[in-house]
Amino acid sequence: MTNHPVRELEIFSAARRLPASAHAAYLDQACGGDAALRQRVVELLEAGAAAGDFMESPAAAVPNPVVSAIENPGSKIGRYKLLQKIGEGGCGVVYMAEQTEPVRRLVALKIIKLGMDTKSVIARFEAERQALALMDHPKIATVLDAGATEQGRPYFVMELVRGVKITEFCDNHDLTTRERLLLFIQVCQAVQHAHQKGIIHRDLKPSNILVTLNDGVPLPKVIDFGIAKATQQRLTDKTLFTAFEQFIGTPAYMSPEQAEMNALGVDTRSDIYSLGVLLYELLTGETPFASEKLMQAGVNEIRRVIREEEPVKPSTKLSAMLAGDLTITANRRQTEPPKLLQSVRGDLDWVVMKTLEKDRHRRYQTANGLAMDIQRHLNNEPVLACPPSELEHGDPKAADKLLPLVYEELRKLAASKMANESPNQTLQATALVHEAWLRLAGNAEPKFANRAHFFSAAAEAMRRILIDKARRKRALRHGGDQRRVDLDDLEIPTPGKNDEILAIDELLDKLATQNPVEAELVKLRYFVGMTLEEAADVLGVSARTADNYWAHARAWLFRAVSAQRQ
Repeated sequence: MTNHPVRELEIFSAARRLPASAHAAYLDQACGGDAALRQRVVELLEAGAAAGDFMESPAAAVPNPVVSAIENPGSKIGRYKLLQKIGEGGCGVVYMAEQTEPVRRLVALKIIKLGMDTKSVIARFEAERQALALMDHPKIATVLDAGATEQGRPYFVMELVRGVKITEFCDNHDLTTRERLLLFIQVCQAVQHAHQKGIIHRDLKPSNILVTLNDGVPLPKVIDFGIAKATQQRLTDKTLFTAFEQFIGTPAYMSPEQAEMNALGVDTRSDIYSLGVLLYELLTGETPFASEKLMQAGVNEIRRVIREEEPVKPSTKLSAMLAGDLTITANRRQTEPPKLLQSVRGDLDWVVMKTLEKDRHRRYQTANGLAMDIQRHLNNEPVLACPPSELEHGDPKAADKLLPLVYEELRKLAASKMANESPNQTLQATALVHEAWLRLAGNAEPKFANRAHFFSAAAEAMRRILIDKARRKRALRHGGDQRRVDLDDLEIPTPGKNDEILAIDELLDKLATQNPVEAELVKLRYFVGMTLEEAADVLGVSARTADNYWAHARAWLFRAVSAQRQ
């Protein structure tokens, strides 16, 4: 029989939760006549039982990146008394706290993890504090204060919101597609208010949009405005892994310009993109690019996918689901699969795809514009979003007639655009024109209504070509990304541990060929020192799935290391 890692993992994960006395009967049933598969699972179960403290402690003693022993419920930070931990993620840990002066009230206090420049974080927050103070919207949680703990870690104090993630709320309450859209419109209105005050969120995602019930009516609250900008930092060779983790924590919601890691290129339309990802998820239950798939690659590949790959339409995503998964998705929206597909196909497809345009100039320019198009859909009115226009595709027959007539104009257009480039730009305008010609004439079934249409399409093609060229040049200029932990923060406990580290490191590549996510989990837990919950959050998988991956990886590595030592 063939070696199938996924089946092996499934059977091993189920068997390890059974009493040892039940293993034989279960494996007989689960493995059928596949003796080789059964033997591998038996060996993994035996290795897991014999592993003892193998890989139970991190490879090196790295300071805990989330909570120090002194920051626990009952301790005080300034005028705030920590009461209980209410959340934890890639950026830090959140406590419910009691403010003691000048007023007594309950607040949410977020402590940012180690690896950030505290002075810079506080300075960036202070620079934005005035704008944050101007925000007054019932669906935006107020940021009240900021400071540093005695250990030098930044913290932020926010209005306490007792709610759950918007996606969880919708699924837990089986909200219909219409109800989800009405909730989403309220989120857009909150984001629009912030944008009008000059505040960009930069990290819109379900965990930063909490929903509570107010007299039985769902009320969304957007949290963490101002915090993403304060805690942002460049990735460099000397950056701690926590900075890399911050980048990959929620790549599924990151706009292409954010993936460039160039803060100067981020504006309010980055939030529009993130809202589009959220809308996609509310409609389909999945993000355009799956977190697990993104996490199987390094930073460069994540950036490439976000910047270059086109997501499929929501209706296409639904159509590609397994029948069982589609039924569950439809049931959570109180409908049937065919009706769900019908409700999403068409207007909602194009609204979502307009928000997810790689080129931000082609997205909705405001959150209010997005909300208004959603409302038009709900009112059975024509929406502004539409399928990609025929101008963008070109008609070969029309191009045959029109291109010779306008080639000279296109050449001049390219020269004009190139005049705005830096002096060391080496691209030839004629080469760009030729590429535009091929792009416009090489697509299927386009039509040009008139000469003006062709000029419009040509200009758009030229702009896109320039952007693509610039991105490729920038990628070459910046080179690959590295993740590094400062050596001063590490301590290899014993020579024996060092042998274990080297052995595991040598085997990781082989493990990655079978299950890349397992290999990444080993890096996060063993080489970085994250808890299982922290690593699951970074990888975008459930704690139970992470536990299965970890048990399987640990048993697999223990068996392999033991075989090497014999």
